[in-house]
Amino acid sequence: MITLIGIDLAKKGQEFIFLGPAKECEDCRFKSSCVGNLEENRKYVVTEVKENEQNCPIHAEGKVIPVEVDRAKIDILSTSKNIFEGSTFTYNAPDCDENCDYHDLCFPEGLVENDKCIVLENNGKHKGECKKGLKLSNLTLGFVKS
Repeated sequence: MITLIGIDLAKKGQEFIFLGPAKECEDCRFKSSCVGNLEENRKYVVTEVKENEQNCPIHAEGKVIPVEVDRAKIDILSTSKNIFEGSTFTYNAPDCDENCDYHDLCFPEGLVENDKCIVLENNGKHKGECKKGLKLSNLTLGFVKS
C-alpha cells in the first residue's frame, strides 16, 4: 500500500508504528493517501521509496514523500506448543501481568488480539528465564492476509 512519510524516514527497510493521525491531518488534502490506508498501532516497513515530495507541516523537515509499505514482521515470545515454520494461528495475548525484561517480546507493538499470524521463523527456545516459569519460544511472525 502507498502512504506518505517524512523525507528523513523514507528509506527502504525503515520500520514504524502508526499511532494515528495528528490533529493537523484532519483538513489536509493528502489525508486519504497519507493516513487513510494505515491502521493505528500497526507496525509497517517501507518497501519502496517513490518520488514527488509534498509539503507537510507536521514533519520536522516539512516535507513528505510517497512510499510503499507492508505490515512488518514481528518478533515475539510465545508459549504455544506445536509451532513450526509455516503454521498459522490466531494471536491471543498471554495471561501475564509481570513486568520483566521480556514484556515487550511477549506483548509486541503492532500485534493485536485475534490477529491471524503465520510463523515465518521458529528461532528456538528462549534462553532467558520467564518469571512465571513458562517455556518460551522465539518466533518471527507475519500476517495472514484476509
